Amino acid sequence: MEKIALITDSSCDLEMDEINKHNIKLLPFRIIYKDREFRDRIDISPEYLYANIEKEVPTTSLPSIETTDEILTSLEREGYTHVIIITISLGFSGTYNSVKLIAEDHPNLKFHIFDTKTLSREQGYIVLDAARMIEAGESFDNIVKALPGCKDRTGIFFTLDTLEYLRKGGRIGRVAGVIGQLLNIKPVITVAPDGNFSVHSKVRGRKQSLKVIREILDEWLSNGKCKVAVLHGGASEEAKKFYDEIKDLPNITSLGFSAIGPALGVHTGPGLVGITLEKE
Repeated sequence: MEKIALITDSSCDLEMDEINKHNIKLLPFRIIYKDREFRDRIDISPEYLYANIEKEVPTTSLPSIETTDEILTSLEREGYTHVIIITISLGFSGTYNSVKLIAEDHPNLKFHIFDTKTLSREQGYIVLDAARMIEAGESFDNIVKALPGCKDRTGIFFTLDTLEYLRKGGRIGRVAGVIGQLLNIKPVITVAPDGNFSVHSKVRGRKQSLKVIREILDEWLSNGKCKVAVLHGGASEEAKKFYDEIKDLPNITSLGFSAIGPALGVHTGPGLVGITLEKE
């Protein structure tokens, strides 16, 4: 008899009540300031990060080996036989490789480690799909086979107030970052199939970038029903306005409002507004 556990890292940007509701085990990234360290989404909130980011930009580190090992050991004690681990894109983090190595020390568990090749709420949608399949009694093998299809139904698109944080983190080149700021370019960014950031559209000004995101949403909805979540990172009022503009659109089957967590907010900075989508 299979007993399947589900693990993900905190870059999924799921709220803690969702994580607890679906019995998902969370691997928190570490948020490191000069004089203190926090566990992402456990003892640091998005609000704290954005309120203090101009004073100090912390660094991030992988979920600790000890925490991961403790979770896997507790799952063995609780009688779990199979474990599905869903991670942030390998293009953004070494989490996938880290958990793969730790899993080798737990031969009594059968693992599948899935690189989502994305991040944030798009990753979260895939995690929730896996959770629902587990709750529905699907077999481990069937869930493993279904995960790539879950990924194919999702997308993420966002714009930033500044490219400075992506530049500092090495996600865009220095020249591109400087030119973007000088020309007031506000690109709409997505995640490419290879699991790295890609520019969907280059536009000037915040108003135009939000207009493009709305056009992307309209295109997805014109092709069928979708779950949608509005994303915000230190820009909740602007994101709420966007939410209110789209909340009554046809073909939206559920509409969420999700804060970008500290682990990702360190690299995108304040002023992010975007959407994630999942085709039904």
